[in-house]
Amino acid sequence: MAILSGNDDLLEKAKLDKKLAVLESERQAFHRNKGNAKGKLNERTSGIEKNNAFIGRFTRDWEYFNKVAPADAKTGLRPNPLKLDGVDSDNIEVLGNRLAAINRNARTEDDYMKIGTLFDFRILVRTERTCEGDMQALQNKFMVEGLDGIKYTYNNGYIAKDPKLAVMNFINALERIPAMIEKREKENAELSKDIPVLQEIVAASWPKDAEIKRLNEELAMLNRKIQLAIKPAGGHEDGTDDGPEQSQKARHVPPMKIAAPSNGLEKIS
Repeated sequence: MAILSGNDDLLEKAKLDKKLAVLESERQAFHRNKGNAKGKLNERTSGIEKNNAFIGRFTRDWEYFNKVAPADAKTGLRPNPLKLDGVDSDNIEVLGNRLAAINRNARTEDDYMKIGTLFDFRILVRTERTCEGDMQALQNKFMVEGLDGIKYTYNNGYIAKDPKLAVMNFINALERIPAMIEKREKENAELSKDIPVLQEIVAASWPKDAEIKRLNEELAMLNRKIQLAIKPAGGHEDGTDDGPEQSQKARHVPPMKIAAPSNGLEKIS
């Protein structure tokens, strides 16, 4: 339309509109990418913070465990002074039988029930509901609780039928702490890989704001020029028109007649 009109200003306006549309699209894509990067950055940094918090808690439990139950230099075995509530014996068979009885009879309604201690760690059992096909079943899970509440399990919390293995359940659960620390550290290393790139994207600013501002100013000046070019010649702001027809009527206004006096006075010539 601009080309057919023969008006170069209209053609230039069309070009500027197109440039601005392209730049606006690029700016929207830039800010959309920046928002996505910010979300990913927050997700990764919060994941690292969470892992570091767990690593700190794991480390405190592991250091305490090594302090109160150091492994034998030759055998690698640790002392296992397990104490179960209501049992006045350290005999493995007696303790194992007690754990088996708890496994058969305990019903905690999804709550944690203390059943004994290992050093300053609490020994807990919890009854959970499991689904086997269309049937629901109750299953007891055994665990040892860390100093600030972390629950450690061995064999997914299931207690062994063999008394000796059952009594070793809680020591074995604590022995898993280094592997848990290592897992969190690996997760942190993976989460950290993209952080520098994401930080760079989030910190970046749109580089063409000045160009958009300049083009908008040019477009505003061009619009004013176009408006002035298409304004009718001789027009007035108030919309009145003193054209030939109005002037012609003004010249043919009939002469005013003076009415005869009604009081009987004579008209002075």
